[in-house]
Amino acid sequence: MPPRSDFNGRDAPTLVKQMSTLEDGRRAVELVRLHFVVERVAGKATSETVDFDGDVCRIGSHPSNDLVLDDPTISRFHCRIAREGEAWRITDTGSKNGTRFDGVKILAAELDAEALLSLGNSTVRVKPVKRGHISRIPSSPAFGSLVGQSDTMQRLFALLERVAASEIDVLVHGESGTGKELVASEVVARSARADGPVVVVDCGSISPSLVESELFGHVRGAFTGADREREGAFEAADGGTLFLDEIGELPLELQPKLLRVLEAREVRRVGQTRMRRIDVRVIAATNRDLEREVNRGRFREDLYYRLAKVALRVPPLRDRLEDIPLLVKNFLGMIGHGDVSSRLLGGEAILGMQQYDWPGNVRELKNYVERSVVLDEVPPPTRRSGTVPVYGGPSSRKNDGEPQDSIPFRVAKEQAVAAFERAYLGPLLERCNGNVSQAAREAKMDRMYLHQLAQRYGLHTARKG
Repeated sequence: MPPRSDFNGRDAPTLVKQMSTLEDGRRAVELVRLHFVVERVAGKATSETVDFDGDVCRIGSHPSNDLVLDDPTISRFHCRIAREGEAWRITDTGSKNGTRFDGVKILAAELDAEALLSLGNSTVRVKPVKRGHISRIPSSPAFGSLVGQSDTMQRLFALLERVAASEIDVLVHGESGTGKELVASEVVARSARADGPVVVVDCGSISPSLVESELFGHVRGAFTGADREREGAFEAADGGTLFLDEIGELPLELQPKLLRVLEAREVRRVGQTRMRRIDVRVIAATNRDLEREVNRGRFREDLYYRLAKVALRVPPLRDRLEDIPLLVKNFLGMIGHGDVSSRLLGGEAILGMQQYDWPGNVRELKNYVERSVVLDEVPPPTRRSGTVPVYGGPSSRKNDGEPQDSIPFRVAKEQAVAAFERAYLGPLLERCNGNVSQAAREAKMDRMYLHQLAQRYGLHTARKG
């Protein structure tokens, strides 16, 4: 696992924040905002200034962005600046003309101080600035099944409280393993629809030919194999909540139909002309960058706007490493092994865990804790060294790169092969725009085997029309 530049040079103890709790039980947090000075738009000089206080600032030509630039050379969703722990990260979201950071074309870069962004024919100067006052946010170690005392999780908890009390549709996005399903569950549990039906549809696991029937239902004889009438997910969720997991996997040809249902709140079964009124709240989740997918024509722009009335970002574990002690304690309690907490929660073990990037996020940490309990062995923590993690947790290799003798050869080999396959296939499929056949030809490997590996690791592949 290559080291992350954001943590280079940091001593491990500094990764654990000290909380400042006020008398009212809230936490004192010094907030940082982004200060923008728009210097040039479409080649014309300007002196516009904009301040942004949120966690994710989107920049582009579409009016829905946080910073809108009226420049035809700028993509609808050109780039974004997101808070990652105590830092800010600039990411190009698949723009047509690219993003330049202090004159250098980037895909992503960390923003430490003032920088000049070149977007198409426009230039923007941006700088993180302390707001000069302390904000009070709720301080709670958990929000239902969600656990975390980091600033980013506390802000998410506060937002979830307000969202749950509303009826608005929600888009939850975040990497695999961050807990998007838990976020959706907590929103439902605290909503006015808590006692209503909850229907879950995994858009990524259903055959494209059956997605329409799964969502909208069908009548008998609507297609081959439709031997009886069937209600769809929208009808089944009437009066409650429909959770569309992995919405980014929905076939492009079905996206207009979903949009019409979301706007009209009426559904028509396949093979039927009669419309049925529905009363459903929709929560969608995805691990894809939908703004990037919109720019590439893989996801409809209007559907994205409709789903993302409120967008909740679930942070990756690497951005809230200070939550690891609390998470480990919670996992041990869940599996009934609190007696080993002193060993797993020891200072040295925790510091080792906090120096690993956890690409599988909270899910990977949970697996690591459970395996450590079962094997009655905690892999010795080491600093990031680019080696393959063992038992799903922090790297357990020696400095010379050889596995320790206590690690089974088969397990170490499987971990190494899996890491190589991910590292090789990810960039390959990205380069081929998800075209499995093209990627297989380029890699000189069997197309079906490549497709199986892509599914195993959750890599993007283009669906056939």
